[in-house]
Amino acid sequence: MTAQRIGFNRTREGLLCDAVPVERIAKECGTPVYIYSASAIRDQYARLEEALGKLNHRLHYSVKANSNLAILKLLKELGAGVDIVSGGELYRALLAGFKGSDIVFSGVGKTEREMEEALRADVLLFNVESDQELQVLAEVAQRMNTRARVALRVNPEVMVDTPHPYTRTGGKGMKFGIAFDEALIVAAAALNLSSIELVGLDMHVGSQISQLAPYEAGLNRLLHLRTEIERSANVKLEYLDMGGGLAVSYESNDAMDVEAFGKGINTLLGDIGMRVLLEPGRFLVGNAGALVTRVLYRKRSGGKNFIITDAGMNDLLRPSHYNAYHRIEAVGQIGVGTIADVVGPVCESGDFFAIDRQVDDVVRGDLIAVHSAGAYGFVMASNYNSRPRPSEVLVDGSSYTVVTRRETYEDLVRAEQGGG
Repeated sequence: MTAQRIGFNRTREGLLCDAVPVERIAKECGTPVYIYSASAIRDQYARLEEALGKLNHRLHYSVKANSNLAILKLLKELGAGVDIVSGGELYRALLAGFKGSDIVFSGVGKTEREMEEALRADVLLFNVESDQELQVLAEVAQRMNTRARVALRVNPEVMVDTPHPYTRTGGKGMKFGIAFDEALIVAAAALNLSSIELVGLDMHVGSQISQLAPYEAGLNRLLHLRTEIERSANVKLEYLDMGGGLAVSYESNDAMDVEAFGKGINTLLGDIGMRVLLEPGRFLVGNAGALVTRVLYRKRSGGKNFIITDAGMNDLLRPSHYNAYHRIEAVGQIGVGTIADVVGPVCESGDFFAIDRQVDDVVRGDLIAVHSAGAYGFVMASNYNSRPRPSEVLVDGSSYTVVTRRETYEDLVRAEQGGG
């Protein structure tokens, strides 16, 4: 019996996603196109669940990583909750079938409208990030004659060496969370507000974390804070939200050893008597996706080779914004390499996917796959240069479904007024 193919793999047919030739998808759907593997997402979800074992926990998928409705529905089927950071993500989560009790509302800048929407949806809890946000939420809840369940997002002040400064969230002086030395004061304020129910604590140390140590350091600080709060106010906190940030490999960095992570977290939190929430995003979907683009032109300038594709920084911003590495390969069989810059058509010098990279020596018309694009790819795409956003395709075994149609020129101006 042939083993089931999971994710992107190469055979004599060329590059496949699960059992579907990528070339077929590009031919039938056009390029650029985001392609995701449902089986790869299921596999990552199962790995993390198995690693966490008997820990009293639930995975709340971080919607900001990839908010496509089809992927949200897939994760709901697997038993996930969701972590959201906006009213739009709340709308998507509810549309995908999640209930309020499945939803944690995070984010440093929630508006009153978003608070009202989340309270009407009866979300599981709000991760509150400042004393002022707490006061506003209390006013909104009181106005609506309800109580808001709250966890305090505390900055654990753990500095982590992530691949890029923009992915560090738990260090001192970051915009995220309540300063650790102010957390007890904010907790006391929460306990004195009649429209607030303090139910937990939350932290997030950053993204692309490949070691257990930062989580241990941060969680130990939160557990100490929990003891102080419960002792001083005679309350019992129910939830410990430890955020996400588990690293996946982009082939230029180390991935998290999930089994060692699960063992360490079980040792640390296994008997604390709280429900542990985790917010994986990139870990579940990052390596399950690729952006497939067609080569428009080859050129040589200033002693450099350029491969110009029909996808650009507006389609995948991470290389330009984070200087992020994404593995690139030809969809078909090439066998010969070259050193080149892989760039897009956007009118910016920062429009690139790779600089001075050893890549397949593709020619005009060839397809290339930019891998590990399942997280922070399409969700960060824009219409810069008035470029329609690409389509999204979800592959499941031997079949695929277009889950986002390609935008048209008409879509670019649909919301605008004052035209001809």
